[in-house]
Amino acid sequence: MKKIIIITSTRAEYGLLSPVIKKLKKCSDIEICVAATGTHLSAEYGMTVREIENDGVCVDAKIDILCESDRPSGISKTMANALERFSNYFEESQPDAIMILGDRYEMLAIASAALNARIPIIHIHGGEATEGAADEYIRNAITKLSYLHFASTETYRKRIIQMGEHPDRVHNVGALGVENCLNVDLYSREELTADLQCDLSRYAVLTFHPVTMENYTAQEQIKTLMEVVSQYSDITFICTKANSDQGGKIINECITEYANTYSNIRLYDSLGMRRYLSAVKYAEFVIGNSSSGIIEVPSFGVATVNIGDRQRGRIQAESIVNCEPRYESIKNAMTQVLRSDFRERISTVVNPYEQAGTSDRIVKITENFLRNNNRDFKKKFYDIDF
Repeated sequence: MKKIIIITSTRAEYGLLSPVIKKLKKCSDIEICVAATGTHLSAEYGMTVREIENDGVCVDAKIDILCESDRPSGISKTMANALERFSNYFEESQPDAIMILGDRYEMLAIASAALNARIPIIHIHGGEATEGAADEYIRNAITKLSYLHFASTETYRKRIIQMGEHPDRVHNVGALGVENCLNVDLYSREELTADLQCDLSRYAVLTFHPVTMENYTAQEQIKTLMEVVSQYSDITFICTKANSDQGGKIINECITEYANTYSNIRLYDSLGMRRYLSAVKYAEFVIGNSSSGIIEVPSFGVATVNIGDRQRGRIQAESIVNCEPRYESIKNAMTQVLRSDFRERISTVVNPYEQAGTSDRIVKITENFLRNNNRDFKKKFYDIDF
């Protein structure tokens, strides 16, 4: 029997991986192990490992790696913890492959540990661009460490091939988050109101992360954003905490301060996938700089105000309005997405990340990969004829 370990370190990441995990667990000749790490095991970030367990998924390993500091030295210490502890875990568990998603710094350390143990890496969401974040570098590094690739658009598939990965190992399957938007049983507006216990007659969803390729801009940018939204007393802002990147704690402290002062600002450690997508569905708009605003939100015909450079470079739908992290720029973008003609125009917007059967295709290709005993893992660089 083949064994694959699926690793998750954040709430958003697990929400994307959930359908793949559940479908792979139905394969009788493949053993699926789930390893939870990172912010999943942190009380400060909502101890979201409980969300995985409440979803009916058994967590086979809980590996604590998170350093309390989100400064550069703290990030490096978290990566060091990940490298050491996952090296031990891989030696004990002896998997035939691991599956990771995205561009988190801890995943780079985990991928390095897998490479040293000669464990093939299956990577989801490579080839994308986020020019304002260190994720750009990390994502590309993980791509080169990985053997099997699942890209979310054809442009991203071609970019992975451009990096020297053979086309036979690179698959354009669409985005898992979009599939979740279309298939998850969401709350009704009334159920969501009761669950969040706040006024949702008119509201927006806000998620803001640090722009990690900029030096110490998190405090100024989040304060500016909070100054803008605090003036819209007729709109409730459902805010989720920033992740554990450098500057994340500053953002969370600032939102907490404003939430304690302004009744229209509500902060939650984590909404979980179902609550988050339900909140997006009925929102006036989504605001911040999360990848979700680019990838998933357009599938609901809901507008996104995308602030600053964190997501710069991603393929975008027409429902996304980009602005600078300045007061007037944010306010003008909000005015635009609230206009009735704009809302009507984007109600049927095409999401470039949407494809049919994303998780089914990932599962089928992964199954075939694991069952192939004759695969040569010595990668050859695939040159493009210019």
